[in-house]
Amino acid sequence: MNETLRNVFALLVGIVAGGLVNMGLVMVGPHVIAPPVGVDMSSVESLQLAKNSLEPQHFIFPFLAHSIGTFSGAMIAYFLAFQHNHKFVWTVGVFYLVGGISAAIMIPAPTWFIVVDLVFAYLPAAWLAIKLGDKIHSLEPPEHLRRDNS
Repeated sequence: MNETLRNVFALLVGIVAGGLVNMGLVMVGPHVIAPPVGVDMSSVESLQLAKNSLEPQHFIFPFLAHSIGTFSGAMIAYFLAFQHNHKFVWTVGVFYLVGGISAAIMIPAPTWFIVVDLVFAYLPAAWLAIKLGDKIHSLEPPEHLRRDNS
């Protein structure tokens, strides 16, 4: 596969996979930590009406969804990219940070959560993906020592 196409593929797959992880955690969250009675955590209107009844524990899964979704998408981009892995990881992180900023504008949440989410979820998850990816990559044997399985 052409290097450029492989890098674009890595970025797109990372973004889509991270989004799927994010969505899965957001959907599971209310089943693990029950929202207040009558609150639909998937409805902006319901969240707006219930914003004063939401407690800190109701924001755990949204934070996990944002950070783990970004991390997983960034890791996938890291390992699929042909070269310049760090650039693609940071691109995934920034992509999700922009999405987080958009969500903070559209979805009602306490200021403390917005700050914690924007500061600690997206770019730190990308940074962790780089650190872990580099560590895993350094464990691989050099090219001349790899067994040829063809």
